[in-house]
Amino acid sequence: MKRIALGIQYDGTSWRGWQTQPDGRTVQDTLETALKKFSLADIATTCAGRTDAGVHALEQVVHFDTDLDRDMFSWVRGVNAFLPASIAVRWACEVAPEGEEQFHARFSATARTYRYLLYNHPVRSPLLSGKAGWVFRPLTVETMQSAASYLLGVHDFTAFRAAECQAKSPVKTMHEIRIERRGDLLMFTLRANAFLHHMVRNIVGSLIVVGTGNQSPEWLKSVLDGKDRSRAAPTFMPDGLYLARIDYDPKWKLPHEPLFPLL
Repeated sequence: MKRIALGIQYDGTSWRGWQTQPDGRTVQDTLETALKKFSLADIATTCAGRTDAGVHALEQVVHFDTDLDRDMFSWVRGVNAFLPASIAVRWACEVAPEGEEQFHARFSATARTYRYLLYNHPVRSPLLSGKAGWVFRPLTVETMQSAASYLLGVHDFTAFRAAECQAKSPVKTMHEIRIERRGDLLMFTLRANAFLHHMVRNIVGSLIVVGTGNQSPEWLKSVLDGKDRSRAAPTFMPDGLYLARIDYDPKWKLPHEPLFPLL
């Protein structure tokens, strides 16, 4: 039995998120259907991090077990032949056990990076529909970055946790939050050991409240410390959210998807 890891990229606009659902309109359902058509066997996948409806992935990582003997590139070309244009296998890699330890797409991950692309302009752009969030009020990057600094390190992120979140603990380690402006586009980069359900969108929404001048940077610290979801901003739109990278120990020798220049 072999364990194979795949790097998956997808446009989440038309999908109901990653995780399998009865109607089959999810990325996982579509990928597993393509794997079955290619391998002529049922294959169950495990992902590094589930994404919600409308959320995209530059680099989702999954693993599965199989007895099928195929070249790694055959998994890429073969499975892609059965996938729609909005989903693609970008790479495949056999992950051999390390001693008694076995690779696991979720539990072997050491960090996850999300990026949120935001269009900051008085008028919405139809060309960015589904690919970027939109705020028409002017935003000040410096005040948002100042507020974001309060979230770095180990914290209880209950204030930014969805009610339906199934994580065992709200305590996560935020390694980095970076906010950059390129003309009318803002890029939020958040890297942590793991994220709670809706955590990125809730943080971005709260940073926007600070960026518009409606709250001070210190307000975000009080929200974090208060551990009360009702005090933070509403969950921001999913359109501009991208699962950008999953970090693993180099011993697994997984390739990394190069980030698009814009993201």
